Amino acid sequence: MKVSTFNTEHYLWGNSCDGWKLLTQPGLSVIQEKMPAGTSEVAHYHEKAEQFFFVLSGKLTLRFPDGDVELSIHEGMHVAAQRPHIAMNLSSLDVHFLVISSPSTVGDRVVTADMG
Repeated sequence: MKVSTFNTEHYLWGNSCDGWKLLTQPGLSVIQEKMPAGTSEVAHYHEKAEQFFFVLSGKLTLRFPDGDVELSIHEGMHVAAQRPHIAMNLSSLDVHFLVISSPSTVGDRVVTADMG
């Protein structure tokens, strides 16, 4: 079945952020997310899930204990299981990106101490 943000499950998270579940299977999930300017999620890691973040538009900052990585349009980054991270939008525009996780992150998120 063909999917888009118009015909798939939508949810709100964090401070006015949006998510669309494009694919939800136990072994794989694909979510399109939108983070408005100045928003961020909480510091966390996943016990089993590996993730790949891919920016569709805007700029996404991924914060790790060893520093920040800024991803621009058409750039992506793998985040290994058990690696603490925070996704942030430090820009003045919305950022749209894909988060691909294997296996699914359902029940796999562990909140950690803030990383600044």
